[in-house]
Amino acid sequence: MAGRIIDADVAHIRDTSRIDDVVADYVQLKIAGGGQKKGLCPFHDEKSPSFHVTPSKGYYHCFGCQTGGDVISFVMKIEHLSFTEAVERLADRMNYQLNYESSSDSSPRISGSERKRVLEANKLAAAFYKEQLNGPGPAQVGREFLKQRGFDRAAAESFGVGYAPDEWDALSKHLKAKGFTDAELEMAGLTKEGQRGFIDRFRNRLIWPIHEISGDVVGFGARKLSEEDTGPKYLNTSETIVYKKSALLYGLDIAKKEIAKTRQVVVVEGYTDVMAAHLAGVTTAVATCGTAFGDEHIRILRRLLMDDDSFRGEVIFTFDGDAAGQKAAMRAFGDDQKFVTQTFVAVEPNGLDPCDLRIKSGDAAVRDLVAKRVPLFEFAIKTHLKNYDLATAEGRVAGLRESAPLVAKIRDRSLRPEYTRALAGWLGMDIESVRDAVRDAGGRNSGGRESARAPRPDQASPTITLEREALKIILQQPAVSTLWSEIEARDFSDPLYEAIRTLIGGGLQNPAQLIENQDEVIQGLLRELLVEPIQTGEINQRYAESVFARLREVSLTRQVAEIKSKLQRIDPEEEQYMGIFGELVALEAKRRALHDLGLGELAF
Repeated sequence: MAGRIIDADVAHIRDTSRIDDVVADYVQLKIAGGGQKKGLCPFHDEKSPSFHVTPSKGYYHCFGCQTGGDVISFVMKIEHLSFTEAVERLADRMNYQLNYESSSDSSPRISGSERKRVLEANKLAAAFYKEQLNGPGPAQVGREFLKQRGFDRAAAESFGVGYAPDEWDALSKHLKAKGFTDAELEMAGLTKEGQRGFIDRFRNRLIWPIHEISGDVVGFGARKLSEEDTGPKYLNTSETIVYKKSALLYGLDIAKKEIAKTRQVVVVEGYTDVMAAHLAGVTTAVATCGTAFGDEHIRILRRLLMDDDSFRGEVIFTFDGDAAGQKAAMRAFGDDQKFVTQTFVAVEPNGLDPCDLRIKSGDAAVRDLVAKRVPLFEFAIKTHLKNYDLATAEGRVAGLRESAPLVAKIRDRSLRPEYTRALAGWLGMDIESVRDAVRDAGGRNSGGRESARAPRPDQASPTITLEREALKIILQQPAVSTLWSEIEARDFSDPLYEAIRTLIGGGLQNPAQLIENQDEVIQGLLRELLVEPIQTGEINQRYAESVFARLREVSLTRQVAEIKSKLQRIDPEEEQYMGIFGELVALEAKRRALHDLGLGELAF
């Protein structure tokens, strides 16, 4: 949140954080031989351990769910943090002070100490506001507001709701007495400069602390309590080195585990809606902080939902039933194309938000609202169709012209035929006409292409097993791989293994750099090969030579077969025949020598 951590600090954290020590905080690891440790995977249910950690290389990999990476990616995944947040967590663990760079090259570097001071000021401010809510005098107005919204004292305390006194500098005095300076409080967004010095940013307002996903208080949302207050109804912390509203979701710190567990998130519109939803049993509810739902929010939720090219999980948007709410829902439809998860809309027929609905009809009504969600695609299409008179031919044609592109945009191709049939029914048109319109719209919309996963090597094949073993040796113990230079890319029959051989080149220097610049498929394979145990348990010079010799022998056997096939198609009287025959004899001799070298060590 404070900007980009300098590369040297990231490298230091990655190199000095022992991955087995960090993983051991979450997983019971046992020695597995060959410098490996293993345990039950924390990312999926299993009875036999398939989660391997290689401390010497700094990598982990699960052979059950194919999850893997370095110590930073492990913390990101296990704690649902961003890259920066994970590095900060590891730095705190080892008491290391990070340094940050501003987004602008001309801006000064932000130090880790500044960030810590801001977070500490926010933490103390949250405690101060919370204490003030329970005090006498003007705070009674705030307590009465919460009561009217259906929140008792226990609910307010659970969410850390507080009250900012109706004074110019109540918070400032409190924090300055604890050693903070005017500059630090302004940097935290807690004060602003007035005509006679610094004054509190929030006065006579209910306060909601806003936490980043790790749990640190990074800012505040404040609702005015007096009509005499000429400011906005809701006022948030201004942008600071830790508060970036486009990358924050209120309630995410308490909802993250349930979101990851159930693979469902409910996006509501305000702080009181989050409170109402959680108290009603919808514990996956979050809200934006004074800004529209955008790309950064999508990125955060995708990380929690483990969103990839498989269609799993749900994102449920709740909107008011008015025109603004429908507009927000249509904007969410555009965002849905950036989600692979199934996206739904929950709109209360009378236009009530979750907080009002809970007041009027109780907790069960809020749960029912979420349970009766409508697929966002259906909501978006029907919203468009409302603009046309479907009783007329002209209206139906215009509705089809407007709605067909929406169906064509659905990423899950298996859903498109279903919505094509549904659209035909909503329009009262024959399905062939609608199908043609969707197909034409898809042709106009498909400027890009859908990516396909590269097929993974077939590990049931003895040849593939041999190729895999050779790559494991050069990646895990390059020092014993003296024959590696004789291995050619064409010795690998699998395209992915051939690509990895080309990447490694003459020898391995830095596995981290090799992984860093590759696509996800190659990255995943490299991590597997780095942590997967060698078949004999230990690597020695003789075993490495045997593997490489056997790999070359198998490759030469393929080449010999190709040459024999070629000779059968050539007349022995032709001039080129003897040259090719001589090449065959040389290859056979070399193959026999490699066969002898590979004997006695292998079971491939």
